[in-house]
Amino acid sequence: MKRRNILKITCCTILAAFLSLCRLEPFADQASAATELADAPTIEIPAEKQQLIGVKIIALSQQPMETVIRTVGRVDYDERGLATINTRFEGWIEKLFVNVTGSVVKKGQPLAEIYSPELYATQLEFINALRMAGNEKTTTGTADTLQTMLAKDSQYIVEAAKQRLLLWDISESQIKTIAKTGKPIRTLSIESPVNGAVIQKNVVLGMRVMPGDKMFDIADLSTVWVVADLYESQMAQVGIGQKVSISFDNFPGKVIASTIDFVAPVLTGETRTVRVRCTIPNADGQLKPQMFATMEIRIDLGEKLAVPDDAVIDTGTRKIVYVDRGEGLFEPREVLTGIKSGGLTELTQGVKVGEKVAIAANFLIDSEAQLKGITPLHSP
Repeated sequence: MKRRNILKITCCTILAAFLSLCRLEPFADQASAATELADAPTIEIPAEKQQLIGVKIIALSQQPMETVIRTVGRVDYDERGLATINTRFEGWIEKLFVNVTGSVVKKGQPLAEIYSPELYATQLEFINALRMAGNEKTTTGTADTLQTMLAKDSQYIVEAAKQRLLLWDISESQIKTIAKTGKPIRTLSIESPVNGAVIQKNVVLGMRVMPGDKMFDIADLSTVWVVADLYESQMAQVGIGQKVSISFDNFPGKVIASTIDFVAPVLTGETRTVRVRCTIPNADGQLKPQMFATMEIRIDLGEKLAVPDDAVIDTGTRKIVYVDRGEGLFEPREVLTGIKSGGLTELTQGVKVGEKVAIAANFLIDSEAQLKGITPLHSP
């Protein structure tokens, strides 16, 4: 019985000691934190002196941040609306309907008429083949095997001649006209395949053209590209689908909203830039290729713990803010910074939400601290 009582007393003593230690740990931590806080270097500036030098204090909080990229762009042709007019046969220009660079043309509008001996001969071959096929059909005794074979051969010749005309860019309507009239067209009309403006004209009346020679370049200006170059350091924040505001000096107050639809896959080595592109409508034709534009890209960075730029003192080796400890005491605190944008600097380490820092006259506070030899106690 006596041994049991001794064992109970021993167990109770150990348990009590353990509970006592558990209760004391938080107080020990708090005391340690309080001691560390008390040991932090501070500089005292009375309230009247703060008012005299213009000290301003704010409480740290999460603030919305965004970065704005502004760059100069230029208007360019939408390459999807470019067309080159040439021929697939040799000939001479006998009529020229569009003889001025910059002329606006419609799809299907005649641009020039060309005489080609080779094309003329092919038309005669087509007409003769049609006549031969017609004669074979009207010949009696169509059940005869020989007559049937001749009729099929004539039809093959007709189709072959028609295909040659089609491959030379003779339209179906022109071929139907040749078949209906039974007469070859002396000159072939070259038509515009798109709506747009003639941006280059390489022919004159009476000129000889060879297969593949470029006659006209036509650009559809109903939509245009705005192209700009961004530095490689900015590309981490920009991508396809990014919203862009575009303005022009010659249209004050006019802002066009667009999105980036292309980012170049390669970097320009000479300028260390990446080309981006937007597509914008130009139905009224006011935007001309090679015009300059101002592109503004706003990027939302989300909520950040940030202070005005003036609150952070950059010594070159470290960055310092002055934390208001109350009762006129200021603690120099070394911090790490992140994004800078819109007059705000993100603080990533060294301070926390709710602490108060000086945002004005902190250089005077720092001068006072330097005179007294006060520096931050620990780096973050």
